[in-house]
Amino acid sequence: MNFHVSVALLQLAEDRLARHRARRQWLRPVMQRAAVAIILKVFDGELHVLMIRRAERAGDPWSGQMAFPGGRLEAKDANGFACACRETEEEIGFSLGSEDACLGRLSELNARARRLARGLAITPFVFRVDRDVPVAPNHEVAEVVWVPLEFLLDPDNRSSMRWKRGRMMLDMPCYVFGGRRIWGLSLKMLDELMDLIEGRNPRRPDWRRY
Repeated sequence: MNFHVSVALLQLAEDRLARHRARRQWLRPVMQRAAVAIILKVFDGELHVLMIRRAERAGDPWSGQMAFPGGRLEAKDANGFACACRETEEEIGFSLGSEDACLGRLSELNARARRLARGLAITPFVFRVDRDVPVAPNHEVAEVVWVPLEFLLDPDNRSSMRWKRGRMMLDMPCYVFGGRRIWGLSLKMLDELMDLIEGRNPRRPDWRRY
């Protein structure tokens, strides 16, 4: 993918997110809340999305998984947007500022960790960053990874995995990039973003609710 195509993809994302009507969890008033930042940047002639690999931690239901910077709303957060910016700075040491455009939000997802009886409504915010992104990951982050969107848009790179939940074994869609598996809630967010960019109706693959 050359630079001009990457910029065009980014412009499509910006235009379509501006018109996108993101879905919200209808039980959100009684749910716990969280937010993540999906950061897009063009470099080396390609459009990339920033992801993190979470550190291995006991008790963390998403331990070691590929994800986006983010976390739960705290009392000091004015809203989900503020939460996404704060968590990004805390987790990877990068401060999203006024020069970094927020292109919009994607649909809220419900993360159903066992200890969250009411669920956790996660709001993804999409940012465009045109400047350098120096990072200094904290103890929650094993590494920061830039994933080319071209890799994700290529259907030949999409595969499946076996996921065990209790006594059930489920086939789940995924990507494997540089030995790192991208799946679950992060992939659902990416799928919605890619559908917007490519002008498709939202994908409804073989997702099961968590």
